[in-house]
Amino acid sequence: MASGLPPPAPTWTPIPRYSFVGGNNDSPSVPVGGLAEAAVNAINRHGPALATYNLGGNPQGYEALREFIAANLAAEAALPISADDVLVVSGSLQALDLVIAAFVEPGDVVVAEEATYGGIISKLTRAGALCEPARLDDDGIVPEALDQLLGELASQDRLPKLIYTIPTVQNPTGSVMPTERRHQLLEIARRWDVVIFEDDCYADLQWDGERPPAIAALARDGGDVGRVVYCGSFSKSIAPALRVGFIAAEVPVLRQLVALKDDAGTGAVEQLILAEYSEAHFVDHVRALRATLREKCRVMRHAVATHFGALSPVAIKLGGPVQVTDPKGGIFVWLTFPSGTDTARYLAPAAERGIQFNEGAAWSVDPQWGARRMRLCFGSLSHDDIRDGVAALAEVIAAS
Repeated sequence: MASGLPPPAPTWTPIPRYSFVGGNNDSPSVPVGGLAEAAVNAINRHGPALATYNLGGNPQGYEALREFIAANLAAEAALPISADDVLVVSGSLQALDLVIAAFVEPGDVVVAEEATYGGIISKLTRAGALCEPARLDDDGIVPEALDQLLGELASQDRLPKLIYTIPTVQNPTGSVMPTERRHQLLEIARRWDVVIFEDDCYADLQWDGERPPAIAALARDGGDVGRVVYCGSFSKSIAPALRVGFIAAEVPVLRQLVALKDDAGTGAVEQLILAEYSEAHFVDHVRALRATLREKCRVMRHAVATHFGALSPVAIKLGGPVQVTDPKGGIFVWLTFPSGTDTARYLAPAAERGIQFNEGAAWSVDPQWGARRMRLCFGSLSHDDIRDGVAALAEVIAAS
């Protein structure tokens, strides 16, 4: 085999009862009946077109689905685009692959939030890129710190190719960047002539406050359409296993991405079903899913406060309580442990108890900064399993 490959995948094992990893969602909320009805209707109408790649249509994806995506982004993210501005991809992970392939070469710099999606870190590393951290607070990227970082990089002749951001329901912190700060971020990107890669995969799951306009929408308002490449996904709003995401960008960028997308098309059956289902049911479904996840988040934060708070055995052992974020949406909480903690050391003893979690170093541009942090996903667990799993995790940490 080739050199430089990642370690082989371990032998597959079933998901344990207390799995706080990944981006899995609430299984009872999957709209099984609606999707089944949509599948029958769509395949009855369009089944013969499955004989041809891309249903015999535009390689950017099934037109009815792209029209729904465009309409939904206009209504929810104030992003006025058409179906021609949308490329359907095989989950947001393919969106990351395509954008990295189009913009980033070995040795290039990419700026990402200091706590960010672990997948972007590993993909940039594999592409030979150098990732620099942008400081975060409760409202997302701190503009002054970003401006200073870009100035330092410019003085070293290392201006980044991209600024990767998750502004709406940030992963892993769950924050939502206010509109004014989005304007500031866009202005900084203009001043330094850097492209923004806006990942909005969790934006449909925002339950607290009004959803701000996408940064891509603000760029269009300012006549700077090419400044932002935008991506989203149906994985969190409908079901991860469908593997359908999308990119919205100006047409010349999309054409280049289509040229790089050499998979003969994203799964057509999935696109047919999503288009059929979403037109009538997406808004109501997402509204109900938000309420379900908000309650799960409340249960998770209460469990963490109970078992990791100031008087808990964990706090006594580590020398202080564990801080937990208060997400405005999504499926994660982000924990910060006292200084000197390395959450990775608890992975093995937790696994022995049937518990999985994401150690913070893997979700941080600077692994040392992230070592005392931890990401917990509450999306797929029941209320009882959230409570029991957090209690069991606390027991492991207190005993280790």
